[in-house]
Amino acid sequence: MDIETVGQLDNMEDIPVLVAELQPGRAQQYDWKSSCETWSVAFSPDGEWFAWSQGHGIIKLIPWPLEENHLQPQAYGPKRGCFKASEIKGRGNTKEKILDCGQIVWGLAFGCSSSPSGWKLWPYSRHQHAGSHGTWMLLATGLNDGHVKVWDVHTGRLLFNLSGHQDVVRDLSFATNDSLILVTASRDKTLRIWDLQKDGKQIQVLSGHIQWVYCCSISPDCSMLCSAAGENTVLLWSMRSYTLIRKLEGHSNSVVSCDFSPDSALLVTASYDTSVIMWDPYTGEKLRVFPHVSLPPELEYSAMEPQLSSLRSVCFSPEGLYLASVADDRFLRIWSLELQNPVSVAPVTNGLCCTFFPQGGIIATGNRDGHVQFWTSPRVLSSLRHLCRKALRCFLTTYQVLALPIPGKMKDFLTYRTNL
Repeated sequence: MDIETVGQLDNMEDIPVLVAELQPGRAQQYDWKSSCETWSVAFSPDGEWFAWSQGHGIIKLIPWPLEENHLQPQAYGPKRGCFKASEIKGRGNTKEKILDCGQIVWGLAFGCSSSPSGWKLWPYSRHQHAGSHGTWMLLATGLNDGHVKVWDVHTGRLLFNLSGHQDVVRDLSFATNDSLILVTASRDKTLRIWDLQKDGKQIQVLSGHIQWVYCCSISPDCSMLCSAAGENTVLLWSMRSYTLIRKLEGHSNSVVSCDFSPDSALLVTASYDTSVIMWDPYTGEKLRVFPHVSLPPELEYSAMEPQLSSLRSVCFSPEGLYLASVADDRFLRIWSLELQNPVSVAPVTNGLCCTFFPQGGIIATGNRDGHVQFWTSPRVLSSLRHLCRKALRCFLTTYQVLALPIPGKMKDFLTYRTNL
């Protein structure tokens, strides 16, 4: 039995532990003008910042990690790790920032570059704003009025106010290749491509969906773009030519969340039809389905009549061995790619979104009441086999793997068909 398998078996009995919870600094107002929901949460790629859409058009940019006295492990008892955002203190010269977007914020995305060239970026990048690693960090926010506001993370300065969408900007995704290419998905049924190195120039409009576009994701190798909408289909686009590659069909209701694996070899999509589907984006093959059957309150499987629940969000873990999802049945589920049932479950009230910390160990979930909860997630030492697979799949497509002169079982493992 290898180290990876041992780690997975050890985590089978681990229930995610709630280590901290953020609460909005103002009273809730349930009206369309303020919107108190946390529709989106995000960690910066370097793990030094956490962005939180806490409603009322406000974004909180919080230094990470949180102060140690707030990270008190707890299960489901009194919330000793809860605190208001106004109580968070900065560490060193890095302080919490409040970004007033003036509109309901639906989506967040961090982007970074080591050498920005746009005239709005370059004058500031030569100074200490570029962060501890010399990286220029941006935060893009998708707003209710169709605008996209882009902020300098280290100063809180508004850099761009991009216009073009005619309805809510529901999701955003940055390319990870230092280019500062930004993709936005909107209820106006389009995706738009922006080049922030060219001062926010709109370089492409992608039209192919016939209903609201709920989500978008750029593959880590920056070769593909996934978008999903209310017509039950998922579209894959080329990030080189901005043309449609293929349509993925398999869901029976609106697809509301999507994410690529760290090696770009897999794609997961979550739908209101109560299922998460794992795809091979190169061939369009459906590899696995993770059904979200509602769990009883005591977090145990039973013979009771199963109930189905709409999905809200799904994401890959940093090492690519786990998935996290939140659904309307008020549970956070953590899945191993090879298992049919979740390896661990935790109660999340009215969860809307989830994301892993880039270095692993923590999952953040955003709730309908404007709160954010931080949960422990499985820590696993990846086997040498998985590390080799991940390294190969970062530059080999499925078709290239299938053409290799190697045994069929190895091809199945490298293409995630089996667990060798």
